[in-house]
Amino acid sequence: MDFEDLKRSYLEKRELFGDNAYKHISELLEEAKKLHKHDWLKDPTPSGDHEQSWRAFKGKNLEKLILFMIEVDVEDLSLKVINGNHLERTLPDNLSYEEAQVKRRLCVDFGEFGLHLPDVDLIIYDPNTFEILAVLSSKVTLRERIAQTGYWKLKLLQDKVTKHIKVYFLTPDEDKTLNIRKPAKKGRAIVEVDLDGSYVLTEEKIEESEKVKLFEHFIDDLKKLLESEKE
Repeated sequence: MDFEDLKRSYLEKRELFGDNAYKHISELLEEAKKLHKHDWLKDPTPSGDHEQSWRAFKGKNLEKLILFMIEVDVEDLSLKVINGNHLERTLPDNLSYEEAQVKRRLCVDFGEFGLHLPDVDLIIYDPNTFEILAVLSSKVTLRERIAQTGYWKLKLLQDKVTKHIKVYFLTPDEDKTLNIRKPAKKGRAIVEVDLDGSYVLTEEKIEESEKVKLFEHFIDDLKKLLESEKE
């Protein structure tokens, strides 16, 4: 079981559900878990814990899947999207000029402790100017990273070079943290107050707001953001 298998499963969902395929991401992951376990049993990890192995696989590949889902639409807007881990882990000499420029524009200044990249999964930027429009974090549930994402939003706001960067959270929200606006759970409160928004990949009914929407609104909102940046 690898990412190519996951991608094929998503394309099958596209054939079945069209633009609503995103609502079936949790279902897709549940199906993938069974296949992953089948493969894992042939060569178990030393810990003997399939759940641990699956969580690592799921987290890493959800990020890749979301990139696959949005990349063409992002590029149709004359923008580009890049993996944050690539910028973090690649030695400076191995980054392209374009990647180095994007990295420089995203780093957070910790004073005497140096410049550090925020923990984000995907970065959307203008390849002509290298200006960053938005960064995305993606997790299956909010509890895995939502407070951390809120922290990085606040750090970006503190510097005039990065304060314009929008911070979004994309998630299937399998814990249903975002379903109800009021009374809000902690994760929903963080999104509504500290982030620029969250886009939910679910078929569950959610109380939408300006900050919490179904994933189908993501590209339209990105278009609006791009237009506002040009004004």
